[in-house]
Amino acid sequence: MSNNNNDLTLSAPLSGPVLALGNVPDKVFASGAMGDGLAIDPLNDCLHAPCDGEIIQVARTGHALTIRADNGAELLMHVGIDTVALNGQGFALRVEQGARVSRGQVLLQFDLDRVARHCKSLISLIILTNGEHFQLRPLGIDSVKVGEPFMQITARATASVRTAVDNSDAEASAQVRVTHRGGLHARPAALIRKAAQGFSSQSRLHFAGHSAACDSLMGVMGLGVGEGDEVRVTCRGKDCEAALQALVTALSQPIGDAPHAPAAAAPVRVTAEAGVLQGVCAAPGLVCGPLLRMAGVELAPDPGNHQADEQLQRLDAALEQVRGEIHTTLAQARQRKAVEEEEIFAAHLALLEDPALLDAANAAIEHGSAATHAWRDAIQAQCQVLLGLGKPLFAERANDLRDLQQRVLRALLGEAWQFELPAGAIVSAHELTPSDLLQLSAQHAVGLCMAEGGATSHVAILARGKGLPCVVALGAEVLDVPQGQRVVLDAANGRLELAPSEARHAEVHRIRDAQKRRRQQQQNQAHQPAQTRDGVSIEVAANVASSAEAQVAFENGADGVGLLRTEFLFVDRRTAPDEQEQRQAYQAVLDAMGEKSVIIRTIDVGGDKQLDYLPLPAEANPVLGLRGIRLAQVRPELLDQQLRALLQVTPLGRCRILLPMVSEVDELLHIRQRLDQLCMELELSVRPELGVMIEVPAAALLAEQLARHADFLSIGTNDLSQYTLAMDRDHAGLAARVDALHPALLRLIAQTCAGAAKHGRWVGVCGALASDPLATPVLVGLGVSELSVSPLQIAEIKDRVRHLEAAHCRQLSQGLLDLSSATAVRQACQRHWPLS
Repeated sequence: MSNNNNDLTLSAPLSGPVLALGNVPDKVFASGAMGDGLAIDPLNDCLHAPCDGEIIQVARTGHALTIRADNGAELLMHVGIDTVALNGQGFALRVEQGARVSRGQVLLQFDLDRVARHCKSLISLIILTNGEHFQLRPLGIDSVKVGEPFMQITARATASVRTAVDNSDAEASAQVRVTHRGGLHARPAALIRKAAQGFSSQSRLHFAGHSAACDSLMGVMGLGVGEGDEVRVTCRGKDCEAALQALVTALSQPIGDAPHAPAAAAPVRVTAEAGVLQGVCAAPGLVCGPLLRMAGVELAPDPGNHQADEQLQRLDAALEQVRGEIHTTLAQARQRKAVEEEEIFAAHLALLEDPALLDAANAAIEHGSAATHAWRDAIQAQCQVLLGLGKPLFAERANDLRDLQQRVLRALLGEAWQFELPAGAIVSAHELTPSDLLQLSAQHAVGLCMAEGGATSHVAILARGKGLPCVVALGAEVLDVPQGQRVVLDAANGRLELAPSEARHAEVHRIRDAQKRRRQQQQNQAHQPAQTRDGVSIEVAANVASSAEAQVAFENGADGVGLLRTEFLFVDRRTAPDEQEQRQAYQAVLDAMGEKSVIIRTIDVGGDKQLDYLPLPAEANPVLGLRGIRLAQVRPELLDQQLRALLQVTPLGRCRILLPMVSEVDELLHIRQRLDQLCMELELSVRPELGVMIEVPAAALLAEQLARHADFLSIGTNDLSQYTLAMDRDHAGLAARVDALHPALLRLIAQTCAGAAKHGRWVGVCGALASDPLATPVLVGLGVSELSVSPLQIAEIKDRVRHLEAAHCRQLSQGLLDLSSATAVRQACQRHWPLS
């Protein structure tokens, strides 16, 4: 140990709130088993050197490294919790082991979004690993920025040593296979050191021609032992047998398991916590109840030599039956305006007509197969093709094929969908299908668990739409849980708790009851205005697609309609609606809203939303093609007819017109001129307000110029997100990253509000971000004065507004524009304005 009498002040390696070690959500770190230290919840994506020194250890997976300061203090810096599971993905090391580094130098860069989505926590640790020679002194600060003074390291007066030396010649050794996920990284190495320090024997770990003392954290990590590697442990001393047993247990027992636990009836996968299966959240929620396993249709072996004609007729009849069932489902979805559900089952209908699928099944029948086995094999072959492509989107679409496999098999076998559920049941399955979900929802299942599946699958979309908590990718172990066992499904955190205590059950019930009471309280005040604590009024309107939805919005306390999607009048028909039909439909929405204003968006079709009676050329990039106002330029008679219908509603003063997909001022000026001409033709003295949707970055950047000629601006965050981030929001692999709280989006929103304010115009948000309670204070702080949300969220968003101070929101929101990712913004929002 050289130069260890020098005290040292460390600079912060990351920016963010500072946490005491005991508050870290990991038992090993929090217990101090690795040493004393502090933690930072990072807001940036680069780890910097806290002092001058040498890199003496780098984790194989790039998520951690250790620096030896010039005074001899050794500091482990560990990014995130459970980040070893990423196996290096999302981490980019900027230094190598043995490198000399300077204070402030970038040591590694990491993907904040990836770590946040796939790991337990972003909280990062700075641990003093040789505390026998040094002690740590926190500076008592709550938050730091990179480079600011962070904590002090001082040398101890005398280094602690073992009080007795064990000179016994007794020896014991054993071979053991390491079972820790990711191998001997920081946390398992700490447990091994802690086990070794409990005995007087000297213990060493041997691997690949090298060895290290078991009580040396750096030595154990430096061996580079991976998961599944076999190591040899040697112990010498009086208590060598006991020491060996403890070390073998520490090497082979997953973190979080209790020592000497009895064998379970069936194996379960654990993460850092025994009795918990970890998956991925597909739809949030917290529920408890009995877990019931659901299995699909299984077929006995096919003897073959069937009559082809008979089997072909059976298959045709079954296909026709399933088509009829899907048509019924589609009609119900249309009636409820459940657009996503409608799109999913429309795709199923198309799959049933797929010639490759039908030809394969028919060919097998011609060769003597039963219709059941021919259909099953044709589906499985197509699934293998999709899975073989190695793309998540196609793998998840294979689930739709399996849905059709099950439905047609049931029709062929004359079996109805039967799965009787007790009240409050949670259902597990290898992978549920969209049809299963609709049936389970109708039977009042309270939660869903799947061994496989994805968070962007059609089942996940439907589960979110129905508010049904759902966790996917739990692994096959979920299918081994005994039927009827009471569990807790914490879907928001992707957890299935297999053996919750009575206290945990009671806690879940308390949380759900509290949520229910709060929702009721919010609903009771839904018709009251939304005003911040310091007196700023925020209008909370509703997004609707029909007069029926407008009626629901009115009953739920909407201050108006912030977005009427007029496409509902134009789709699923052979001819365009005439002027009279349109006028009646728009008038019905105004009538449903009493005295409140209604913003009606002109038709937004084209590109990816085709109309049967409006043939348009195929486009390589439909989302970048003829959409919204661009279509009106090509087919001006459509917009003219719609504007005429809108100008005939009464009272016209309550009608506001909104133009979609505007990207330049001339487009707005052209429509304003045409609107003025129509008002003159109809001899109208009142002209409705004309607004512009901010959906493309160009519109946000031109907000000040647009506001000079528009009466209001309305931000469509869904399209604005995908155009700004260059990510298709329907892409299975990217959808989770299309987050409107990305700092780039917030900058565009801020610029829009600033540009509108220069001309005294108001700004609303009608995209999905308006319905996100976490985003409410940010939008208020950036200058948005109207939020248009789902009708059922009006009460919640109004309640959120009433608990805010606009001045405080303005102050803190500006700082969010400088953060590095949507994840960092969400974490900061949760700290500044926690959701209770």
